[in-house]
Amino acid sequence: MIDLKLLQKNFDEVSTKLQKKGVDAELIATLKAKNDELKAAKVDYETLQAAQNAMSKEFGIYKKEGRDVNELKARVDANKVKITEALEVQRQREEELEKIAMAIPNMPDDDVPVGADENDNVEIKRVLTPKEFGFTPKEHWELAEQNGWIDFERGVKLATSRFSVVNGMGAKLERALINFMLDFNASRGFVEVSVPAIVNRGALEGTGQLPKFEDDLYKLENQELFLIPTAEVPLTNLYQDEILAPEALPIKMTGYTSCFRKEAGAAGRDTRGMIRQHQFHKVELVAITKPDESDRVFDEMLSCASDTLTALELPHRLMTLCTGDLGFGAAKTVDIEVWLPGQGRYREISSVSNTRDFQARRAKIRFKDGKNNTLVHTLNGSSLAVGRTLIAIMENNQQEDGSITIPEVLKPYLGM
Repeated sequence: MIDLKLLQKNFDEVSTKLQKKGVDAELIATLKAKNDELKAAKVDYETLQAAQNAMSKEFGIYKKEGRDVNELKARVDANKVKITEALEVQRQREEELEKIAMAIPNMPDDDVPVGADENDNVEIKRVLTPKEFGFTPKEHWELAEQNGWIDFERGVKLATSRFSVVNGMGAKLERALINFMLDFNASRGFVEVSVPAIVNRGALEGTGQLPKFEDDLYKLENQELFLIPTAEVPLTNLYQDEILAPEALPIKMTGYTSCFRKEAGAAGRDTRGMIRQHQFHKVELVAITKPDESDRVFDEMLSCASDTLTALELPHRLMTLCTGDLGFGAAKTVDIEVWLPGQGRYREISSVSNTRDFQARRAKIRFKDGKNNTLVHTLNGSSLAVGRTLIAIMENNQQEDGSITIPEVLKPYLGM
């Protein structure tokens, strides 16, 4: 959640940043108005409370002087009713403000390029040169069918569209990739954590998926439980409503989970193959840091994800997302896009984001900063989307006869 005190103090600055991210100016004005209404409600309550305290002192004076307290008691009783009413108004104003604030995205960092959509993202660098093929490279669904690695039709038969079954060497490679990524991340100081695939509403509110993205989530029969869209949610919320010791920071975690998304906003996109699935495997990186450490840890996470692709010999590029393409909770994001020769273009395989204190404010994650309790910074990143990594290996390592070679770093995980 954005800092409402900062909004009140620097309304024009905050408003300008949010509008760069596509937030309607009218919504921002409504947010400010609700904040002003809450402040007024608090003043009303405090004024009535101060009057109550003053009348309580008068009781002592009246009794000491032997005066009739009936009229004073009537005033005290009437004021108590007003206090109760004022407290309820304050509660309602807090509820109204929070409801609007929870739907407001994070502000972009000052160095994030201004732009409307993905076409305005800025390339940082390219790593490894795409291989030149002496033949026309196939797309992954053709290779999947030829090698018997992925069965799209049976995935649909078992569930619905955008589900797949991975077979044989494809399934073994998925498992090898998961183990390789977790080991690689551990070598960079990220502690492996295994978390539930089901979380409650509070966890999703903490990381910003709710209330805005409820239509993209798989909700269970119990309306307060959901299948996770990413391991970012349970890993970050492990520390929800906690005050951490400063020496415990930074906390760097990695975890493998299946992820579940309805992809409600992706109708008609990537309908063939395994690029955009309702269920997919992902190895995640999450960090919880002091504010002055988050930029350094962001770079560490980005290097970790990029170096994983380099170890797999997969060409990729790093892209800074512009304001219009930035995710809801992110203050800054760098996407890593892997080269897919079958498609002849780069496709996203990882996103590393710094949310600053946005998630921490929602999830109430703080650390003891001297005598103060200060909000932490939270960061997250994919390392990597396993299915897309499998696709990249298939397309980049294909031979003219359609067979696929195995990256050297994965061979020990396959007993080769």
